[in-house]
Amino acid sequence: MKIQENISLKSLNTFGFDQKARFFTAIGTVEDLKKALTWASERATEVLILGGGSNLLLRGDFEGLVIKIELKGIQPVGEDQDHIWVKVGAGEVWQDWVSHAIAQNWAGVENLSLIPGTVGASPMQNIGAYGVEIKEIFESLEALNRNTLEMETFDAAACSFGYRESVFKNVLKDQYIICSVTFRLKKHPEFHIEYGAIQDVLKAKGVTELSIAAISQAVIEIRQSKLPDPKEIGNAGSFFKNPTISNEEFESLKQQYPQIPGYPNESGVKVPAGWLIEQAGWKGQRTGEVGVHGKQALVLVNYGKGKGTEIEALSQKIRQSIREKFGIELHPEVNFI
Repeated sequence: MKIQENISLKSLNTFGFDQKARFFTAIGTVEDLKKALTWASERATEVLILGGGSNLLLRGDFEGLVIKIELKGIQPVGEDQDHIWVKVGAGEVWQDWVSHAIAQNWAGVENLSLIPGTVGASPMQNIGAYGVEIKEIFESLEALNRNTLEMETFDAAACSFGYRESVFKNVLKDQYIICSVTFRLKKHPEFHIEYGAIQDVLKAKGVTELSIAAISQAVIEIRQSKLPDPKEIGNAGSFFKNPTISNEEFESLKQQYPQIPGYPNESGVKVPAGWLIEQAGWKGQRTGEVGVHGKQALVLVNYGKGKGTEIEALSQKIRQSIREKFGIELHPEVNFI
């Protein structure tokens, strides 16, 4: 384990904010992770755990220790006639893992193609896209208790998955560090193409025989057409969660806005946050070096020299306008640091 000082985090967060870490270390083993936590504890230094930096809003320099998780490995750990269980290191890039699974013809992650970040963040966020969520292919995870430095195993029930939520984002926030995730994938695919424009893209590409590779490629094309590449313009993907409102609220809004889209779920009706933001006139709006993306209103962007505090201020203005126009409260997906 090597502790570095005054390290720029510009290349380690997808917004591209040029903030510094007072102390920094990249770890590739659980033992080094324990050493880093002990080092910080002995100095009463705050710790920030960093994965892919794709769900992070840095509002200033971090005066503590940033620990970059680089725990790697993709290892099958069990199988039966229909499923294969695969243990994946938390530091693996999510898309690298998806590509590996597709190459092995392991089904279940294809709809989650091109989601930014690392494997360790996937259960924390219960990431989802195009009709599939992590909880549907999740078996268990191993996490290091930051207080006891002991490894603990969490099954799906213990993770308390919700919409872009898990126990690690609320009750157990900052108490554990996810080190590996075990997925339960299928040997015989069940295709999910009913969500979004997947069917249209497949048809346009002339795909007549479905495969997980074809679905993955369709999802990638859709995402690339809608979402800006962080390498070209700083962003963290979807900035806000899609809110769920009651059936009564939705019907009331539908009287005023007949075109409002809604998707029934167990709690009411989910309304696309991007649609709300666009209807409020924010799509394509720019304030200095930050703004709302011109193709996808759900994405806030840094045009190059923006600050996290400017993105925060912009997000607050958007939330206020949505509250005033629709009576709906938006909640950020990103973590404010």
